[in-house]
Amino acid sequence: MQVRAKKHLGQHFLKDENIAKKIADTLSLDHCDTIIEIGPGMGVLTKYLLDKPAKLIAMDIDKESIEYLNTSFRAQFTKSETLKNFKVVEADFLKEDVLKIVDQQQFAVIGNFPYNISTQIVFKTLENRAYVPEFAGMFQKEVAKRICADPGSKVYGITSVLTQAFYKAEYLFTVKPEVFNPPPKVESGVLRLTRRENFSLDCDEKLFFKVVKTAFNQRRKTIRNSLKSLNLSKELTTDEIFSKRPEQLSVSEFIVLTQKIDADAV
Repeated sequence: MQVRAKKHLGQHFLKDENIAKKIADTLSLDHCDTIIEIGPGMGVLTKYLLDKPAKLIAMDIDKESIEYLNTSFRAQFTKSETLKNFKVVEADFLKEDVLKIVDQQQFAVIGNFPYNISTQIVFKTLENRAYVPEFAGMFQKEVAKRICADPGSKVYGITSVLTQAFYKAEYLFTVKPEVFNPPPKVESGVLRLTRRENFSLDCDEKLFFKVVKTAFNQRRKTIRNSLKSLNLSKELTTDEIFSKRPEQLSVSEFIVLTQKIDADAV
């Protein structure tokens, strides 16, 4: 049985075994013994994840892929113990209560992600950061670079700051289009996120998210002008930090900025 790559699901199936193994090996599993793989397709990455000392949950919304994993894929392992910790779940990671699926346990997230929802997968992971110590996956190269970008970079933005506030982000390697079926029109990039030891912020987290998003909505302007909609006091906006542009601020400076705004509102 073969699974057809479906354009509306953004599917590009990885066919290079060496790259699949490389991606699987990015996980350390130091702080969890459960893995959720998003979009397993025909199981090229899945089979290397099965070698890991962890429970593996393969999650997909493609019924054809689910059927393949439960039949042809499983048939490859009939004489081994490999599948005892393997579960296939037909579900949408973005909509599902994943904590129920993992029984409120710590879990790693990994996958060859559909480009059209990859950023949303990162934000869903951030929402569940208390349960996700590590994350690895394949993105469109420019998206992976953006997530891992440093302050001052042209691509440093909302996703960079919000992700790096809670995780150490590493761009690992670039993947050429020809190792996929069908090949995408762009290069791909694999990244790894490792949760910081202290993943709670020293400021109001809801306000932090609002400040970061509002600031970058007008990234060419100074912080003073891009945050005008927050109705800050004139005295506060004379602070030197308000003369900078958002891409010049590190995560820690955004935390300080949020603290100042929070104090100004009191």
